[in-house]
Amino acid sequence: MTGLTIGKLATQAGVAVDTVRFYEREGLLPAPPRLDSGYRLYPADAVKRLRFIRRAKALGFTLPEIGELLALSAPRADVRKVKRAAQGKLQLLDAKITELERIRAGLRQLVAHCPGHGDSGDCPILNALNEEA
Repeated sequence: MTGLTIGKLATQAGVAVDTVRFYEREGLLPAPPRLDSGYRLYPADAVKRLRFIRRAKALGFTLPEIGELLALSAPRADVRKVKRAAQGKLQLLDAKITELERIRAGLRQLVAHCPGHGDSGDCPILNALNEEA
């Protein structure tokens, strides 16, 4: 039987061995056949699948979303669903960016008004964090 050991698979895919095991447990990577010795031998296409997962994570997709993308990457899959999934992720990211920009502006204002010395009761940063409403 030919295939890749978990160590070789991890190295070729650019991930840790524990990552391979994790993705297998999560159902993103099919469990490979085992030899009589108990060693797992992964097919060569597992490298491509792991790289797909890694790139999807880098784009902000969650593991369940990656599972959906993997299912949609099958031959004759509905590419419209892939586009809709990517558009949904993009909308989420845009909303997060807007929220982070709002937070940054508020923090920037607090930092600008804080003298950085004196009594902690006069610190605008601590006062803002202690406000009830």
